[in-house]
Amino acid sequence: MNELSGDELMFFDKMPSMLPVYTRLRQAVLERCPGTSIKVSRTQISFRSKYIFAMASLPWRRVKGWPEEYLLVSFGLSCKKESPRIVQAVEAYPGRWTHHLLALSPADIDEELLDWIDEAFRFSITK
Repeated sequence: MNELSGDELMFFDKMPSMLPVYTRLRQAVLERCPGTSIKVSRTQISFRSKYIFAMASLPWRRVKGWPEEYLLVSFGLSCKKESPRIVQAVEAYPGRWTHHLLALSPADIDEELLDWIDEAFRFSITK
């Protein structure tokens, strides 16, 4: 599963500048989280083990104060993480927090983010 699928490539037709950011995220997730599958839908690309543990999506409406182009990286954890990088954290269900982070370049897919995704992966396989 090293090559991007046609669906993944098409997902970035309207914002091709974010494809390198996604490619870096995808490569890191597949290396670090064994058995991960990828599902492309109209609004997001999901990374899943038994359950979805991380998602990537593009902006679908303008948010004041946010850049015009970014990759929204989301991940689910058992607790809320505090970081200036996290633009939103919502307790979707008791004990399940969905965090959202804006990635503007491949450099934003760094160890801190990947550690959170590792934690989300571990959380998803123990649910």
